[in-house]
Amino acid sequence: MIRRATRLDKIRWVVVYSTDLVLLAAALAYLDLFLRWQAGIPVPMLIIAAAVLTLVFNVLGTRPFRVAVRDGPRPTAILAVTGVIMLLLCAFLVIWALPAWLGMLAPFVRRRTIVVLSAGSIVLVNLCLVLITGLLWELLLAQTILTGLTVGGVLANLWLWRVAKEGHEGQEARALLAVSEERLRFARDLNDLLGQSLTDISAGAAGAAETLRADPAAAAHEMFAVRDLARRSLREVRTVVQNYRAIDLDEVLAGVRAVLEAADVRCTVRVRTASLTPEIRTLLATVVREGATNVLKHSKAERCTITIEDGVLEMSNDGVSGPVGEHAPNGLAGLAQRVRAAGGTLEAQPAGEGRYLLRAALPA
Repeated sequence: MIRRATRLDKIRWVVVYSTDLVLLAAALAYLDLFLRWQAGIPVPMLIIAAAVLTLVFNVLGTRPFRVAVRDGPRPTAILAVTGVIMLLLCAFLVIWALPAWLGMLAPFVRRRTIVVLSAGSIVLVNLCLVLITGLLWELLLAQTILTGLTVGGVLANLWLWRVAKEGHEGQEARALLAVSEERLRFARDLNDLLGQSLTDISAGAAGAAETLRADPAAAAHEMFAVRDLARRSLREVRTVVQNYRAIDLDEVLAGVRAVLEAADVRCTVRVRTASLTPEIRTLLATVVREGATNVLKHSKAERCTITIEDGVLEMSNDGVSGPVGEHAPNGLAGLAQRVRAAGGTLEAQPAGEGRYLLRAALPA
């Protein structure tokens, strides 16, 4: 599962787990309770109850940030329960859950609100301590630093996640835009090509219809001209389609290598393609692209090697485990038919020791 995770998934894991570490500030309550127990607190049941409440607080505290990362609704119930636990702990003068609770709340309120709540919590807690035991400068400093680190750390991680997500969505948008622009270019070329041709064919057919009764020979001559024009238009359309379908092999190899490396698959490319015809290069590029798709979807490969020499493509990876099913008709099976039509062969099968080999041989 880790092997199939995208880079964005891995960024999310890092952000979420690092936030969990930040929110573990509440775990200082265990140390506080242990020191009180060592000092001989006369009611040990209160210490046990506080420890249980802290454990529940820590478990529930991991959920709000995960909800924020997925752009879910504010988890009011979890925030309310953890807020009540935090107040109960503060009543027992265990204040370490307060910074963690503010960190849980931070993704769901305005920045000004969380700053005011953080400053207010520090002032309120220390005013209570002044009335009970007197001002403890060490505790004031510790609470201020811990609150700043917790709230600031959560907000910084949330900002980092949103930046990473926007960057990922921007890459997808650029890819879709490139596809759309290519389709528009193709549509524009066809419109320019067929618009005039169909107009000429329509005019020729109309002229032949008008002269049919008066001069059948002239009408037949015009229809022959229409036929020749239709054939020429068909050849031009086929030329445009073939150029549209042409794929640059070097670009495909570079793109496949980048995609595999991004998926943590070490990719080695060794090719000699200078002597290949454009048709063979396009066909090999299609095979490479389909092979890369299979590596990402159907294997757990860590290494992939692509070699092309004298019209022979070999693409191997080390991520095959278990039996291999039949190829889909619109995948390698369909490519095999195209390769055979070009006078070549295509084979895809396990090669032993967990390796899978895709081999296409075409006339150079």
